[in-house]
Amino acid sequence: MDLPINPPVEPMLAKSVPKLPTTAGVTYEPKWDGFRCIVFRDGDEVELASRGGKSMTRYFPEVVEQALRQLPERCAVDGELIVIRRDGPSGQPRLDFELLAQRIHPAASRVKMLAETTPADFVAFDLLAIGDEALLDQPYPRRRERLVQALAGVRPPVHVTQVTTDPDTARRWFDVFEGAGLDGLIVKPADLPYEPGKRLMFKVKHARTADAVVAGFRWHKSGPVVGSLLLGLYDDAGVLHHVGVSASFSMARRAELLDELAPYRDTGGEHPWVHGDHERGQRIPGGVSRWTGTKNLEWEPLRPELVVEVGYDAMEGERFRHTAQFVRWRPDRDPRSCRYDQLDRPIRFDVDQVLRGDPTVTLDRAATGPA
Repeated sequence: MDLPINPPVEPMLAKSVPKLPTTAGVTYEPKWDGFRCIVFRDGDEVELASRGGKSMTRYFPEVVEQALRQLPERCAVDGELIVIRRDGPSGQPRLDFELLAQRIHPAASRVKMLAETTPADFVAFDLLAIGDEALLDQPYPRRRERLVQALAGVRPPVHVTQVTTDPDTARRWFDVFEGAGLDGLIVKPADLPYEPGKRLMFKVKHARTADAVVAGFRWHKSGPVVGSLLLGLYDDAGVLHHVGVSASFSMARRAELLDELAPYRDTGGEHPWVHGDHERGQRIPGGVSRWTGTKNLEWEPLRPELVVEVGYDAMEGERFRHTAQFVRWRPDRDPRSCRYDQLDRPIRFDVDQVLRGDPTVTLDRAATGPA
């Protein structure tokens, strides 16, 4: 591969801000919930590079095929790999990060099967090189113009992300696009060059809180202190579901948590997650990570009597999308009141509308509780 820039290239990153920047000249675009990917093409050679510089080429043969069909013969395009679920409970197409994560698999036969059953789309949002020309030093508006020109003829599953310079439109996108599985907004300052690895862009994500039951914990890998708290929520039938973890603590705080949890460790042999209610689709903690095959996910049960307030950004199905942030204990709350119906559910939205740049649909509030 002999391009003006060659892999590995670390993508330019964004830093989190609490409010939407409205500085003159900034550009807003949807924040796609997928795998960051720079696609390098040099004739018949294609490389899919991850954010960390590792190759993802073998895991996404269908994306390689589309790059050969639709991208310029010599180019480097920054974008996102996404998987769209079209058979979900909402009845509308939306992004599904869990299905995307399953695409990383060591077995070639599994890779081939998943490429056919859960194919990935590629959403382009920056052009780093084309032909013999590197564009890193050019301001973002010029790179965007060249991107639109270079990819004018692409068709799904290759897309060019929509953008806006209007803050009111961006605010509407922030409110509505989450229902299609998107993560928030990316904000690019005016005249921004492309600087690999630098956090020169901004990202705005949803921030929410919920009260959850602490029904177990995992040990920390470095010693006999708490690694993570296992969180649960009750559905309308009174079944307690495992919905995620809270794990960002200092080592001193992890030791303190062990003392705070000690009175709840005697469950008397009864615990709602020990066996699980499979007939009602109960989510329970696992034993060994299916991603690494080695990471131990064994857990210690706690009587489901502790309530904690946690911060979270979004739900992935019926669980917290990312690690929840510990806010405070809630001794005033009845654990049975920690239910799904407290959650702020996003408006349902069709991700195909976002990809087409046509965000005009009838809005419908999503239902609560497990599907």
